[in-house]
Amino acid sequence: MMNLISAMAKTGDVICYVIDSTNIVARAEQIHSTSSAVTAAFGRLLTVASLMGARLKGEKDSLNLQLKGDGPAGSFLAVSGSSGNVRGYVQNPRVELPLNQNGKLDVAGAVGKEGFLYVVRDFGFGEPYIGSSPIVSGEIAEDITHYYATSEQTPTVCALGVLVNTDLTVINAGGFIVQMLPGASDEAIDIIEASTNAMPPITQLLCEGKSPEDIAGMLLNGFEYDILERRVTEYHCDCSLERVTRILSAIDPDDLEQMAQEQPITEVDCHFCPKIYRFSSDEIRCLIKKQ
Repeated sequence: MMNLISAMAKTGDVICYVIDSTNIVARAEQIHSTSSAVTAAFGRLLTVASLMGARLKGEKDSLNLQLKGDGPAGSFLAVSGSSGNVRGYVQNPRVELPLNQNGKLDVAGAVGKEGFLYVVRDFGFGEPYIGSSPIVSGEIAEDITHYYATSEQTPTVCALGVLVNTDLTVINAGGFIVQMLPGASDEAIDIIEASTNAMPPITQLLCEGKSPEDIAGMLLNGFEYDILERRVTEYHCDCSLERVTRILSAIDPDDLEQMAQEQPITEVDCHFCPKIYRFSSDEIRCLIKKQ
């Protein structure tokens, strides 16, 4: 099922990106065994990373979103490519927190309200583009909106949501980004302000059976618009034996020799997925000889 779409008003005033990221967040919860509050926070970051990554043009372009707040969950990382596929890592995935004052999962409590959001875009040539902005709420959607306003001077509305069962499984997850394009008219801005202010939570819309295309239509209500793209995105880790071998090969030979002496098998865990790569002492010493 196509779970991410982009749509643009025919007037050229506004563009939106909408995703049903339920499959992505559910897979992340399975891999990282996150607590409910961390699932909600991590899921939001993965969701918006997929939305932002899908806007990249080059096949090898990549996007890193890093949240480094002062909350007990520690730092969060989400990595996406132009496919919109995403993977991620959270420092302390099993932080347990009570519900917040509104009776909802305490995302801000997990993330923290002090720290920075970093956006790193690597286009495969030259130095990566690195932008940052302070965390303003820890709710992530507000932090993304603030980042676009201050670092990229792009009027943006971002909404993200993750709904979690009492057994910690994911009911649904999704999000959208709406951006005004250069030269947008005041009338268009007023229309978007009205439509986004009237939007129910995206998790509610998904529970009602609304598709990303339905939600885009609600956001662009008042405009004639075109669907620019439909695609399937998922949680996907591209680790491989070859890549892990390259990483080990870059380690100092003395440290590799110490590994070979201390244990018959060296295990390398991937931070993004459950895969474990095992190297015998002889294989480690072969890497030393090739350096």
